[in-house]
Amino acid sequence: MVSSARRRLGVMGGTFDPIHNGHLVAASEVADLFELDEVVFVPTGQPWQKSREVTPAEDRYLMTVIATAANPRFSVSRVDIDRGGATYTSDTLRDLRALNPDADLYFITGADALASILSWQNWEELFALAKFVGVSRPGYELNGQHIVAAFDQLPEEALSLVSVPALAISSTDCRLRAAKNRPIWYLVPDGVVQYVSKRRLYRDLGQVGRLSVTTIEETTT
Repeated sequence: MVSSARRRLGVMGGTFDPIHNGHLVAASEVADLFELDEVVFVPTGQPWQKSREVTPAEDRYLMTVIATAANPRFSVSRVDIDRGGATYTSDTLRDLRALNPDADLYFITGADALASILSWQNWEELFALAKFVGVSRPGYELNGQHIVAAFDQLPEEALSLVSVPALAISSTDCRLRAAKNRPIWYLVPDGVVQYVSKRRLYRDLGQVGRLSVTTIEETTT
C-alpha cells in the first residue's frame, strides 16, 4: 500500500553572502524539531530589501552548495536566481509549491524578521503558501502570542518559534573579517573559507565601524 503522507519541505531563503554555520545549525535544528524530510536553501537573486551591493549570485550559489553538500537532508535551489528580477518570498514559495506539489512547505526565517512581515510584498498570501518557523537569536526575545496578536486573522499553527544553539554569527561579520584579512575559520564551513580566499571575495568592501551580531542574516523577501 502506498503511503499518502505528504512530505515536509523546509525552505531557507537568504542572501547567503556568505552562508555561515549559524544558517546550517538553524536549518538542522528546525529539520529535527519539525521532522522535515528536506531543507532546501534558496539563495536570492536580486534582494529587494538590501541597500548594499551584494556578491554575484553565482558566487553565493556555489558557496551554498559547498556548505550544504555534506548533509543529505540539505539541497540548494536556483529558483530565485534563475527567475531574474527582484526576489520576493511569495514568488519563491509559489515556485517551490509548483515544483513540489506533494509537500507542505515550512519557511524558516529569523524571529525578528517576522515582526516586519507586513512590509513584505503580498504578505497576505504567504501563510497560505507555507507555515512559518521563526528562529530566535541571542539577545532577541519574541513570543508566539505576540506574533499571533499582530496577525489575529491567522491560525496559531501558522507560526512557530524555536530556539537554536546560541551561535552569534553573522554574514556581516564574516564579510568584514574577510575584508580586513582576518580569519573566518569555524564561522563558515571550511569549503566556504577556501572559496572566499580563492575568489578574493569581500576584499574591496572598505567598510568600517562596529560589527553587528546576529545568528541568522535577515532572510531576504
